[in-house]
Amino acid sequence: MRVAVIQGGPSAEAEVSRSSAKGVSSALRNAGHEVQVVELTRGLAASLLDGAFDVAFPVTHGRLGEDGALQGLLEILGMPYVGSSVLAAALAMDKTAAKTAFRAAGLPLAADVVVHANDDLEASVDRVRRTLGEGVVVKPASQGSAIGITRVDHALEGAALRDAIAGALAFGDTVLCERFVRGREVTCAVVDVPSLDGLRACPPTEIFSKAAEWYDFASRYASGGSVHQCPARLPDHVTRAVQDAAGRAHRALGCRDLSRVDFVVGDGDDPDAVTVLEVNVLPGMTATSLYPEAAAAAGIPFDRLCDALVRNALDRASRDKTVAAIPLP
Repeated sequence: MRVAVIQGGPSAEAEVSRSSAKGVSSALRNAGHEVQVVELTRGLAASLLDGAFDVAFPVTHGRLGEDGALQGLLEILGMPYVGSSVLAAALAMDKTAAKTAFRAAGLPLAADVVVHANDDLEASVDRVRRTLGEGVVVKPASQGSAIGITRVDHALEGAALRDAIAGALAFGDTVLCERFVRGREVTCAVVDVPSLDGLRACPPTEIFSKAAEWYDFASRYASGGSVHQCPARLPDHVTRAVQDAAGRAHRALGCRDLSRVDFVVGDGDDPDAVTVLEVNVLPGMTATSLYPEAAAAAGIPFDRLCDALVRNALDRASRDKTVAAIPLP
């Protein structure tokens, strides 16, 4: 099979994407596929058409690569691809839309207030303080990798919260303010491929941030910024609750193939509370990334995982006879 591994793009995570591309390319070659790495640029469509590829494997992150835009281009080209559809990718990237879907599925969530760019800032600050209390996490609604996120520990004082909201609005027109849930940072990989036993949640991973008090951008990507434990040392009933919620969150957004669901486990005096934070539809796939490690802990070696993902994408396209490339002039 001839596979295009798509990397890069305008995101701050472009270099992480390129590291993922190396790992995925190596795994696919080990599985017997012919692989070419293709950069997410304005010339991507031409590169994909000229390459006569059977399937694409995006390992892109953030804006244009993970928000449904790249997936839409692949749909237009009629090219089978690994990962979630346009709609599921867009929902996952928009934290407010994702939480609407999660609520409809009955998932455990942190209380929140949504602030828009045209809202009165002072009134919004007061509303957040009244609704969420002292500890608040302020997030741009459509960014990944903790970009633009601020944890405000003294929101009742007002100034810090005001600055955090104003800062988050620099990344987009919508900001999600959530009650800060103090607990353990946990993530759970989901594999959703028929040949790998269908939808299954892998053993959860606990993340220990070293660069900051929480899993911020530096903790994710700086050398030594974090360490993790997989499987997480959680009570069995909590592990089951995390895995169940991960599968339900994956399904609530209509995801397919793979995702990674982030959680906080524990909430004040309740160490067993489980809170869903967000779903990542294209998790990192570097040699040290959370997703491949969790899959390996579930008994799925990386080469086998990547091979199953591209074969499933091709099989899905062959089953969907309604999908066809738009004719080019």
